[in-house]
Amino acid sequence: MASTSSSEVSHPVVFSTQTQYPLPTQKFMIPASWRRYQLSQLVNKALSLTKPVPFDFLVRGEILRTTLGEWCAEHGVEEEETLEIEYIESVMPPQRMTSLPHEDWVSSISCQESGLFLTASYDGNVRLFDYSQTLLQTVPVHSAAITSATYVKKNGENTRLVATASHDLTARLAEISVSPVDPSPSRVVASLHLHTGPLTGISANTSGSQLLTSSADGLIGLWDTSIPKSDEVPLDDAPSERKKRRKLDEGQEARPKRKAPVAVLKSHTARVSKALFTRDGKSAVSAGFDSTVRTWDVENGVCTSTITAAAKPFVDIALPHSGNTVLAASTDRTVSQYDLRAAESSAVTAAITSLPHPATPSCIAVPSAGSSEHQLVTGAYDGVVRLWDLRSAKSAVTSFKVWDARPASGRKILSVDWAPGVVGIGGEGGVEVWRVGEGDRLPAQTS
Repeated sequence: MASTSSSEVSHPVVFSTQTQYPLPTQKFMIPASWRRYQLSQLVNKALSLTKPVPFDFLVRGEILRTTLGEWCAEHGVEEEETLEIEYIESVMPPQRMTSLPHEDWVSSISCQESGLFLTASYDGNVRLFDYSQTLLQTVPVHSAAITSATYVKKNGENTRLVATASHDLTARLAEISVSPVDPSPSRVVASLHLHTGPLTGISANTSGSQLLTSSADGLIGLWDTSIPKSDEVPLDDAPSERKKRRKLDEGQEARPKRKAPVAVLKSHTARVSKALFTRDGKSAVSAGFDSTVRTWDVENGVCTSTITAAAKPFVDIALPHSGNTVLAASTDRTVSQYDLRAAESSAVTAAITSLPHPATPSCIAVPSAGSSEHQLVTGAYDGVVRLWDLRSAKSAVTSFKVWDARPASGRKILSVDWAPGVVGIGGEGGVEVWRVGEGDRLPAQTS
């Protein structure tokens, strides 16, 4: 048995980890006065690491934030009882890097294109910034507030196909130039027509061949991303539309083509907040104000299972990389994790984990593939971004407040995105970008 030299009370401990720094299985006698720092020193010394790696420690699903003795006393653990402690790599304190001013609310931000930030705003515009804060593109896409935007696929070396959803009852596809030296103009190439209520979200599958739209009308639209040569949906026959018909027909080549859905997914009984494809693209997961999370067979357009919660109107969902669970944010001020394999249609489904928030959590982001499947970030109406580890659900690992200069009524967060080392936040205060965790995608600069 390994031991530490101390005359005070000690506790027997066995360490485990899922990191790349495993220790041989052995028992340590740890002084009761030790905290995270001393434990991290011990692990580094036992591993003989040339460059120190800071670790945090999970004791029975809770991050150790006190001395080991204080934790044991609080939880009624006897001195001779062996504790299994899991160590994880520490998250460095978040650092505010830059801000991207917007005159209106920012409903959506994406950091997934290296070197670029894609934003969508309530003013109907999509904007593209580079990491030096230079505004590369402002593309007027909608005549009303945009609620969601996502990259779809590359259309050439310097052009990306972007999908948006709006309060104007349509979704749209736009080709956007991502090069500051490319003279190709950005343009809207198609409008998607199905919904009778404001759209709440839009998402693409991994190949960029299909889209899902969600709406306050309770419907989910399934679309392909091909651009038709002619309209699939006729122009409205309202008098104002008829007056414009001749001029529009004359400019038909330049006018965005009107697309119809491939299928309509019907099962929700209230507003659908978001719908996402699973990693393989064969299924989809959705959540809404009817307090359900539903799984869909995309090819056949049928709901295959339902997770029913008790009085939890869901406002956002995210899918961890394992693909077996879903994270759902609710107006009851929680983010709940559910097992998709345990869904039942006739009973309330219990959550695996519930993350408490002091204000309504409005958005969720999980890290890019290859990062920890246990971590996520959430944004909330109190203007705070929180980073969580699902193995320690009682409190966030770390948190930070954005837009401190704005009054409390103007700090609601509406969107978060997480790429390696970078978290982008959009909301009532515009956009802020923070360095969170490891990663070298963002240059070390502040505004």
